[in-house]
Amino acid sequence: MKKVLINIWWSMPIQLLLLHLKRYQLILVFWYLLFATLAGSFMKMYGADALFLAPEYFNKVSAVSTGIVGFSFGIFIMSWNITTFILHGHLISFLATTKRPFLKYCINNAILPICFLVYYFISAVGFISEHEMYNLVEIVFLSLGFTSGFIISIFIGFVYFFGADKTIYSNIGNAIKSANFRYKETIEKIDSQSLSNELKIKVFLNENFKISIPRDVRHYDEVFLKSILKKHHTSAVIAILVSFVFLIILGYLGDEELFQIPAAASIVLFFSILIAVVGAFTIFFKNWNLVFFLIIYFFVNLLYQNEIIDPRNKAYGLNYDDKKTRPIYSREEIEKLSSQKNIDLDKANYLKILNNWKAKQKDSLPILYIINTSGGGLRSANFTMDILQELDAMMNCDLMNKTLFITGASGGMLGATYYRELFLKKLKGEKINLLSKEYVDNISKDLLNPLFSSFVSRDIVGPVQKFNYQNFTYTKDRGHAFEQKLNDNTRFILNKQLKEYTKLEHDATIPLMFFNTVISRDARKMIIASNPARFLMKPMFNKKNINATNADAIDFNSYFVKQNSTDLNLLSALRMNATFPYVLPNVWLPSNPIIDVMDAGLRDNYGPELTLRFLSVFADWIKKNTSKVIILQIRDRSLSDWDKPKENDDYISFLTKPFSQLQHNWFNLQDYYQAGQLKYCSEIFGDKLQTICWQYLPTKQKAAAGLSFHLTSAEKIDIAASVTNTENKEAFNKLKLEIIK
Repeated sequence: MKKVLINIWWSMPIQLLLLHLKRYQLILVFWYLLFATLAGSFMKMYGADALFLAPEYFNKVSAVSTGIVGFSFGIFIMSWNITTFILHGHLISFLATTKRPFLKYCINNAILPICFLVYYFISAVGFISEHEMYNLVEIVFLSLGFTSGFIISIFIGFVYFFGADKTIYSNIGNAIKSANFRYKETIEKIDSQSLSNELKIKVFLNENFKISIPRDVRHYDEVFLKSILKKHHTSAVIAILVSFVFLIILGYLGDEELFQIPAAASIVLFFSILIAVVGAFTIFFKNWNLVFFLIIYFFVNLLYQNEIIDPRNKAYGLNYDDKKTRPIYSREEIEKLSSQKNIDLDKANYLKILNNWKAKQKDSLPILYIINTSGGGLRSANFTMDILQELDAMMNCDLMNKTLFITGASGGMLGATYYRELFLKKLKGEKINLLSKEYVDNISKDLLNPLFSSFVSRDIVGPVQKFNYQNFTYTKDRGHAFEQKLNDNTRFILNKQLKEYTKLEHDATIPLMFFNTVISRDARKMIIASNPARFLMKPMFNKKNINATNADAIDFNSYFVKQNSTDLNLLSALRMNATFPYVLPNVWLPSNPIIDVMDAGLRDNYGPELTLRFLSVFADWIKKNTSKVIILQIRDRSLSDWDKPKENDDYISFLTKPFSQLQHNWFNLQDYYQAGQLKYCSEIFGDKLQTICWQYLPTKQKAAAGLSFHLTSAEKIDIAASVTNTENKEAFNKLKLEIIK
């Protein structure tokens, strides 16, 4: 028994695994990321686990989509084997004298890949059955798809290397035979210390999965053995280059749905290349890796600072070419923009809008409705559409006519904007049933797969690609991929410009829409609307009694008027409103100095800040011309701050508490601040101001829909069920009473 255990310990599979852990931990990071993603401990809030466990192709999980992911995993495992074979080849030189050394290496290096594949299958089957609710037959077909893709990939790889082996041994076979012939007379002359660099291995598995004993290779010339391994290395590098070229091709053809492969496949292919790159750096630069990376960084930084390379994302429709007319971003210029003269000018225009809105109402003193919808990725977009349909049904499809404006953040604005556009289409005579669940399905379709695929194949790997819009040239990146997919999901009805809404909103044909985004430079808000709204740039109060404040918001329309602000594409406005950090690129704007903007949820995730400022500006008109103001608030999370307290139950949590606690409580802080604002505003309006709130509350806390641009089937069902929970039923009943009054 002792001998068996010793042989197991000194077997090639165990020794290779220990060697990976001992020497090249950086390569193991990629395995860790894959395991952590499947376990839900890495980027789960972005929906990364769903990308791998329920991959979509042509908007559905199928045997084809799992087959593509299986194929990519085959490439990843081959890349892992190729790279480590190159790194460790000199330690297992006895393989160089056998047939098909790479196959033998892969068999003995299979512990980690096998563990991962088993874990993946278990995780995927559990996820598909629980979250996508597939039956056993469907799961079997998905599993067969993955297995088929994986086997095809591995088969192609080995066919390639078998061909390489055949070529190599046809050239050097005689040399090996000659060395073996001289073995007895040579071995006695060779110092046993010549084996000191070899990895100690007593047994290994051959290509027939039988236990073999390593051949003594002391009678071979060291240069000769290295030459054999080098020939295999050349074949391996060619295989990696093929993967790299494939990703570049995907980047070029990414606009075609056929080539929008599952994001998991793109990510795994990218990991395959990174493993090879890390291996190459390790071999060629050895201890100089850090120095080389620093040189690359300073070189790239120099190109960036001189705008020779420009990876920054732009808002489509704006003029970035004319640098002479760019507005100055300074206190003085912003104060000029928010001067009393400009404020009065915009207020006069909005008073006309208010009067136009009132003229459409049936009552002499109508209820003024305002919709606030929160950020929260597709869960918020889905929930917002569900609630708007229920509200519209309650009001006999008159909700949009009774609503003055809509504002909010991120996903909620995706749903609200889509609903408003459907209403506009219906006004123009198109046959549209606003209450159809088809539209909920459309806004809930996946946006994450093309986003991540583009991030890999365009943002990182592929060369820069350009496209033209409104006679200007922009770069294709994940921001562009997001807009294209959103446009496709919503049947191309949102591909419009802000100026197409100027008159429609001015005449109160449709509700006003305020898109918010936050300037990362100083946290000021950028307010995007079709009509200038400079009266929203700072709080209004009696300056004789209170010190004047700087503008804390900027009116996009008037600030970038020379950059064709109203030519901005609506899809870009939505993306700027929903620029979740790192998932989507920050949008940089043509000012001097340059500013960039990010997700509106950073400052006003629920919309009350802008809403209450608007109400305070037009308080006199509202009190005189309406019976009441009702703010319809649609939230993707609970009003209660007691539901999910953050527990710090380990040492890492203790160390990261200052940062993580602030991040966890960010939306609570907004709630506390806005509750105070609401209190002050209610003192102005008294009983004429009311808020009614609908909340997404998951049926099971552990099954809550993720904060991402991807929803599973179970999450969509859970969101739909949340519409009629106890709290939301009370909200609907509360609104019914107000309508009856």
